[in-house]
Amino acid sequence: MNKHAIAIHGGAGTILKSQITVEKEGAYKKGLLAALQAGNEILEKGGTSLDAVEAAIISLEDNPLFNAGKGSVFTHEGKHEMDAALMNGKDLKAGAVAGVLHIKNPVKLARAVMDQSDNVLLVGDGAMAFAAKMHLQFEDEKYFFSQHRLDQLKEIQDTDTMQMDHADKDADGMLKKKIGTVGAVALDIHGNISAGTSTGGMTNKRYGRVGDTPIIGAGTYANNTTCAISCTGVGEYFIRSVVAYDISCLMEYKGLTLEEACNEVVLKKLVDFGGEGGLIAIDAEGNVQMPFNSEGMYRGMKKAGEDYVVGIYRAE
Repeated sequence: MNKHAIAIHGGAGTILKSQITVEKEGAYKKGLLAALQAGNEILEKGGTSLDAVEAAIISLEDNPLFNAGKGSVFTHEGKHEMDAALMNGKDLKAGAVAGVLHIKNPVKLARAVMDQSDNVLLVGDGAMAFAAKMHLQFEDEKYFFSQHRLDQLKEIQDTDTMQMDHADKDADGMLKKKIGTVGAVALDIHGNISAGTSTGGMTNKRYGRVGDTPIIGAGTYANNTTCAISCTGVGEYFIRSVVAYDISCLMEYKGLTLEEACNEVVLKKLVDFGGEGGLIAIDAEGNVQMPFNSEGMYRGMKKAGEDYVVGIYRAE
């Protein structure tokens, strides 16, 4: 096999062209393209899908436009609690972290958990102690600070409301949701697929709330025999629906194609359940799906021999 492919996402939700300036739209698409290029460069050189996924996510974590790493939203206490996960479809190895602070690139910590420990999921102080042992880069609060993110927090800090990234209000004063998570899936020339996801969670979250991102089978999953999935959505619904693994099961046990399984879960099951969001998916044949049931999803893909594709709105 010599074909390869990569797909990424940068969040989903009520993303309307009428509400984004031309400059902001261009900045988002530039960020998506940069992440795709970072991952595709590794694939073109014969690198692994896991390395490509990690590189793409690092690019997104370093971009303050996206709710992961540097661009993470504020918790109720004014901190930045981040989650991330990686999974290798070749051997089903996985690594994940939740509720970590000060870690420049949480996806690197997830990779260290996978490669340098016997664990799958580490949380909070323990995860950060492990990061220090692995000599990963820490940053102070100034690195993660954004006035825009702080304004989001101040608007609802005195309430019990958790808010999705970049939630704006419509004419009736109701919040319009944009779900902030980043992720990548990839296929390498060796026929192996991988998935990864990273997020800063929800603005004003409390009590150590964790969404689907670091939960293997919910927000992140990869298996060479079926597919690799990275989700973005209202995490509680994706956890309760075990979305990523559900798609894999539909392929493995019912013989559905990647497209059929994705549509069944994202456009039917999740909608009936009240879950909003989307995902990116790839199989070992290089088929890519990027379904979402929201107004838009920051997304992109690159297949060997084909042009880069990035999109935001449903019509793209």
